[in-house]
Amino acid sequence: MPNLKIFEKITPKIIVNIAKQTLTLSLPNAQGDCDTHEFIISTAKNGIGSQEGSGCTPLGKHFIANKIGDDAPINSVFVGRVATGEIYDEQLGKEYPERDWILSRILWLSGCEEGHNKGENDEGCCDTYQRYIYIHGTPDTEPMGMPLSHGCVRMRNEELIWLFDQVEEGTPVEIVES
Repeated sequence: MPNLKIFEKITPKIIVNIAKQTLTLSLPNAQGDCDTHEFIISTAKNGIGSQEGSGCTPLGKHFIANKIGDDAPINSVFVGRVATGEIYDEQLGKEYPERDWILSRILWLSGCEEGHNKGENDEGCCDTYQRYIYIHGTPDTEPMGMPLSHGCVRMRNEELIWLFDQVEEGTPVEIVES
């Protein structure tokens, strides 16, 4: 039986803190300790919750199910997880002011807790993956440090690209209230 404490020391982990509006990456280092990197983010304007259609950010244990956009140029626009070939700039933002911009990279999350952030519960679908909850880039003009997303975790593009390069599919992500 593997020692889980050892596994935790050698595995990167992401914690998203809703109250603080931060994302913290713990990265194992050569000394057997972890280096931590904290970023200011933006989670859901509608608060926390896991139900489909709620526009909320789900709590609990998750993992990165898919990494999308490797080597895409910074500010690449994604629709339906496919790069459109557009590169976001101020002019494009003015042309389409109502679009929810998903830029640069996508870390698509999947829940681990049946009935909480995976599968269904008494209220219907509560599945993070089926709800298309991502960690993704957003225009630099969008504020960070305050909840404004439609459920996803928004990051600055340069920071997201750096994060994307540090993690693998399967990396644990825990979303906590405080």
